[in-house]
Amino acid sequence: MANGGVVRTADRTIGSRALAALLPAEVRARPGYRSLAEAVRSLVLDGRVPLHVRLPAERELAEALGASRATVTAAYDLLRESGYCRSRRGSGTWTELPDGHGPVGAHLLSATGARPADRDDGIDLAIAAMGAPQEGLAEALAQVAARLPALAHDPGYHPFGLPELRRALADRFTRRGLATRPEQILVTAGAQHAFVLVASLLCHAGDRVVTENPTYANVLDALRHARLRTVPVVVSDAGWDMDHTESTLRQTVPKLAYTIPDFHNPTGALMPAEERLRLLSATRRTGTWLVVDETIADIALDVPAPQPLAALAPRGAADHVVTIGSLSKTHWGGLRVGWIRATEKLVTELAAVRVAADLTGSVLDQLVALPLLESAERVLPARLAQLRDRREALVRALRRHTPEWSWRVPPGGLSLWVDLGGPVSSALAERAAAAGVHIGRGARFGVDPGTFEHRIRIPYTLPADRLEEGIRRLAAACYDGAPLAPSVERPHWVA
Repeated sequence: MANGGVVRTADRTIGSRALAALLPAEVRARPGYRSLAEAVRSLVLDGRVPLHVRLPAERELAEALGASRATVTAAYDLLRESGYCRSRRGSGTWTELPDGHGPVGAHLLSATGARPADRDDGIDLAIAAMGAPQEGLAEALAQVAARLPALAHDPGYHPFGLPELRRALADRFTRRGLATRPEQILVTAGAQHAFVLVASLLCHAGDRVVTENPTYANVLDALRHARLRTVPVVVSDAGWDMDHTESTLRQTVPKLAYTIPDFHNPTGALMPAEERLRLLSATRRTGTWLVVDETIADIALDVPAPQPLAALAPRGAADHVVTIGSLSKTHWGGLRVGWIRATEKLVTELAAVRVAADLTGSVLDQLVALPLLESAERVLPARLAQLRDRREALVRALRRHTPEWSWRVPPGGLSLWVDLGGPVSSALAERAAAAGVHIGRGARFGVDPGTFEHRIRIPYTLPADRLEEGIRRLAAACYDGAPLAPSVERPHWVA
């Protein structure tokens, strides 16, 4: 038989025609990537295709089946995702059995940025963050290396944070218009850690918490885990419905309200000053703690960076405001440094809560953060310029490959909130993952399950060529093959 139709045991390769002949008739007649992947998986499980056998090249199998190469590529990607094959660069794709990483585990790896060493990285559009600024990071590490020996004589426990970093953060708030003392700063392991600390101190199970809808997915997860009752208020492409927000606050009198007023995640909206004043006043009237997430506040692309929301309040009228932020979006997510700005009394109480679970933050990370903060005015403009270029590259790719979709270009932030024109977000996420693209499906950002199924969040943090290829694959996943249908619910992680 010709090479396309044999299984060669010497070099453990199955030919394209041999594999095609083993497939069910319905798959050969009308090959779709899911049915093709399922059929190959069954052949491996049944032993009809041995383990550690090299599968045919994508082009060869596509020709043998009379299918498109994209169909075979997506099927192989799905097999890799589920652990039934692996690829070695330059040597092809080989069959194997899962080693404990099923579809959910694989997706978790992709969303957190971790990858097995022998797996293709794919294109991760679920993470709205950039890599570290190389020049600034190298300089910071050099300074840390010089300072660390002197600090190493200290036990290293700083529950409130390294004193120098607290002073630097307080000075930063003061320069931005919100007078702050170091005693009003608690250093945390990121903004998510900061929010969890605040919610655990200020709320008890069953308390009401007002959040924007949509909002940051990981905060919603934290509220669910804490068994808090989430009350949504609307944020649309047009911004906040402040009449609805004020009415909701009056009617529910929540313990806490969480807001992202600066380049809101995921919509990118920027809250106007008059609406900030209304929110401050409304939460003060209802005795509601207002948690302001400033994680993306410095990612101002088309407008000046906004003042802290609490700076707009009259003197003494912002004691109920808790401001959180981090270096994850402006500098690097691998540097676990965030902060809380609040009254001195509240900071002391938060530190006591923090010590119960985590005695101190990393001194090394905090030392690195100090020069990064000091050099931000020099380093950040270049990063913002890069983001503007990448945002334009994403818009061009969307116009080229998915003109049916719609979006609004935000004045800052890290992503577009894209309207797909139909409730197919989760189904698209499933199919895109099979093509090696991971996206933030809209339902992850909604307070209620099933909402925002017509939306996906697409960051513009990757290089232009990766964005172009990612959108090309997304378009193929959306429009090639059978129409998208609702998918099985499973966890999806984003950042």
